[in-house]
Amino acid sequence: MCGIAGCVHTAGEPVPEDLLIRMAKAIEHRGPDDCGVWRHGTVGFAHQRLSIIDLSTAGHQPMLNESDKVVITYNGELYNYLELKEQLVEAGHQFRSQTDTEVVIHAYEEWGVACLQRFNGHFAFAIYDTGTRRLFLARDRFGVKPLYYTVQQGAFVFASEIKSILLHPEVSRGVCVEALNEYFTFQNILSDRTLFEGVYLLPPGTALTFDGAAGAPRLEKYWDFRIQAESGLVDEREAEEELYRLFERAVQRQLMSD
Repeated sequence: MCGIAGCVHTAGEPVPEDLLIRMAKAIEHRGPDDCGVWRHGTVGFAHQRLSIIDLSTAGHQPMLNESDKVVITYNGELYNYLELKEQLVEAGHQFRSQTDTEVVIHAYEEWGVACLQRFNGHFAFAIYDTGTRRLFLARDRFGVKPLYYTVQQGAFVFASEIKSILLHPEVSRGVCVEALNEYFTFQNILSDRTLFEGVYLLPPGTALTFDGAAGAPRLEKYWDFRIQAESGLVDEREAEEELYRLFERAVQRQLMSD
């Protein structure tokens, strides 16, 4: 796993580098191999890396595209990144690393939000386009990788863990009573609330777009369970063989690493 964090200041004040470093260090246990920060005026990203694919410095994050206009901080693994990379190279994209991280950023450039429909894996990431001044966050279909966010006092703040978000000076540590009631009732929080007022967990299978001028973030569910009866009947042997095939393919996909 890796750790990601960042913020956007809508009131115009620049993001301090020391704040990003502290946000990263708070989740250093998620990625002890490397630490990086990136700033562009009122926007800042931070990253703690656990090296899995392309162990070289070419995999350093936050990572920029070849024009240095789009940046990503990414936590996860795409099992089909090599197939997607072939398609993106054919479309004219240039790569500087062997990472799946770079595949994600080019896939977003090529297909926009629809890139999420092509991803097979688990992930949480943030992408910022300096041209459109738009922030894009997404979380995998089953919510394997965590991603929290808040909008408070002119600051949009996100991170893999809430402890990083709470380091931002504009973020309140007030208790969310509704979430506390949920926890005491169900021994869990079943909504997107957290125990901190105004801090939310991005739901699984959801993308978030934030444009500072537009105010509130926009959430879009890009995937959900579809439970319906299969047409046609198969016998027990056919079902057993198909289950084994799917299970073996899933395991093989997840064995890819350096």
